[in-house]
Amino acid sequence: MDKFQAFGKNISASFTPFAARTQQYVKEQLGQADDKTQLPPDYIELEKRVDALKKVHNTMLQVTSQYANEAYDYPTNIRESFNDLGRTVSEKVNLLSAATSPAEAQAALTAPPSAKPQPKTFSHAVARAALNSSHVLSGEHSGAGEDPLATALEKYAIASEKVGEARLAQDAQIQSRFLAGWSTTLNTNIMFATRARKAVENSRLSLDATKANARAPGFHLPGQPAPKSGGEEELSEEARAKIEQAEDEFVGQTEEAVGVMKNVLDTPEPLRNLADLIAAQLEYHKKAYEILSELAPVVDQLQVEQEVRRHQSSDF
Repeated sequence: MDKFQAFGKNISASFTPFAARTQQYVKEQLGQADDKTQLPPDYIELEKRVDALKKVHNTMLQVTSQYANEAYDYPTNIRESFNDLGRTVSEKVNLLSAATSPAEAQAALTAPPSAKPQPKTFSHAVARAALNSSHVLSGEHSGAGEDPLATALEKYAIASEKVGEARLAQDAQIQSRFLAGWSTTLNTNIMFATRARKAVENSRLSLDATKANARAPGFHLPGQPAPKSGGEEELSEEARAKIEQAEDEFVGQTEEAVGVMKNVLDTPEPLRNLADLIAAQLEYHKKAYEILSELAPVVDQLQVEQEVRRHQSSDF
C-alpha cells in the first residue's frame, strides 16, 4: 500500500506542472486569464529574427536540394537505352577510332554486360546524342576524308561530357559544403532555439498559473464568476515563495533562450556555406567556359574549311 501511495505521489508530482500549464493555457485561450506575463521586447525581436532565419533556410533548401539529384537537368522527353549509357563518350571515341570494321565500330557502341550506367545529366545526354549523330554521319560518308559535321559533333560530344563531369563536381561540392551546412543549422541550431523558446513558454505558463492559483484558487467555466482575488499583501509566505521560484525559473529560461537565439543568429556558418555554394558554381561555369572556348575555334575552322571546299568544287 505504501509503495502504491508513493507511486501515486510521483505521478502527481510529475503531472501537476503539466496540468497547471495546460489549465493556464486554456484560461488564456478562453479569455479568462486576468494577467499574462509579457516577454521582453528584445526577446520578441530575437524570436522574429530566428523565425525569419528558419524560413530562409527552408526556402533555400527546398530549391537547392536539387543539387543532390543527379538528373535535375536531364531531359524528360528522351529515352536512352542500356547501350547508350554503357560507356563514357571518351571510351566510345577511343574504341571507334581504333575500329577497323563496321562490326568493331558497332561493338564500341555496345555496353559490356557489367557496365555501370553513365550519369544522367543534360550535358552527358547532349554528349551521347552528339556522338551517336557523328557515328551515323560517318557510317554514311563515302567521300574522301572525314565528314566535317561528323568530326565537329564528335569533338562537341567529348567537350559536352567534360562539362557534364564539371557539373557533377560542382554538385558534390555544393552537397558537402552548402546543403550539409544549412541542413545542420536548420535541424540542429535552429531546433535548439525552438526548444529553448518552448521552455520559456512553459515556464511563463507555470509562472502565471502559480500566480493565478495563489491569488484566485480554482478553475471556473465560461459564464461563471471567478473566485474573489486576494491582493499581494494577502498571499501566504508559501505562495510568495512559489511565485518567486516560478519567476526565477522563467527568468533563467528566458536568459538561456536569449543566448541560444543570439548564437544561432550570430554564427557565420550560413554565410560561409553560401560563399562555398557560389564558389562551386563559379568553378563549374569557369571550367565550362574554358572547355567550350577551346572547342569553338576548332569547330569554326572546320566550318571555314568546308566553305572553302564548297567554293572550290563549285568552280569546276
